[in-house]
Amino acid sequence: MSTAAAAEQVRAVEPVRAPKLRADASRNRERIVLAARDAFVEHGADAPLDEIAKRAGVGNATLYRNFPDRAALIREVALLVKNRILAIAETATAEGDGPFDALQRFAHATVEEKVGALCPLLTNRVDPFDPALVEARERLTAAVGSMMDRAREAGELRPDIDHGDLFIAMSQLTRPLPDISCHLLNDFVHRHLQLFLDGLRAPARSTLPGRAATFEDFKPHH
Repeated sequence: MSTAAAAEQVRAVEPVRAPKLRADASRNRERIVLAARDAFVEHGADAPLDEIAKRAGVGNATLYRNFPDRAALIREVALLVKNRILAIAETATAEGDGPFDALQRFAHATVEEKVGALCPLLTNRVDPFDPALVEARERLTAAVGSMMDRAREAGELRPDIDHGDLFIAMSQLTRPLPDISCHLLNDFVHRHLQLFLDGLRAPARSTLPGRAATFEDFKPHH
């Protein structure tokens, strides 16, 4: 076969092979980020990168090819968690049940993301003004605000509650307690979350002290 013919044959097969390689790389990257999220929940931000690669089922070289350092991996975990919670909010809103049922679905699905255990990571190890993280935060604020507004307008959500109250509760319920296994805590999270959600229903049975917490209370400032 001539050199020109061989080159032509290579060009003919490249478009078939390239998408598979891109798909494999994408799957590897996703596995690494999910493994890192779980490792950070269990061991904190200094979880060994070798252990994360092992959990993801990839080699160390693959991990470092995707994330040159720990900071890059932590940023990706933060973005993953925010985008997954945003997707949960948008899905819950799109489904056809009542507005308070949508709010409950959102809350129960969100605690599965272990937001409390990741709170130190998300607040201390990433740039709060990273444009991608800011965009995800703003979209999440709008989606959750819309969900709560609908429940309030339907008379199903007590009027003295705001976004921040919900996120404080979800964060506290998923924050590991001293000397208690994360896995043991998981057995009780949804039970205690439902107790909290029942307290959000209108009509209110008590007057809450203080004021409602909002997303503005947690928004970073320059």
